[in-house]
Amino acid sequence: MNTQFKKGALELCVLSQLVWGDKYGYELTDRISGKMSIASGTLYPILRKLKEDDYVTTYLVESESGPARKYYRLTEKGREYQTAVCREWEAFTSAVNQLISRQPV
Repeated sequence: MNTQFKKGALELCVLSQLVWGDKYGYELTDRISGKMSIASGTLYPILRKLKEDDYVTTYLVESESGPARKYYRLTEKGREYQTAVCREWEAFTSAVNQLISRQPV
């Protein structure tokens, strides 16, 4: 898959996964990499930026099988942002799909 396509979509993918519930970093990577190929450390800069922008908060949960896991939770501001970006994405992909269709626009 084209890396430029992924670069623009990963933030929305992360936000959209968090709509369904809190997740830890590896869990997000695992879920997203199940649909598209991403490097293991790809999401952490995105998560850091989302936290800096107050779209997510974090908390630690002790693990029985290793160190504590950092979970990411969408804030209300993050939910609003995800909804807005999702609408933008849908408008964008609709326009692209029309432009690349085999029929004249």
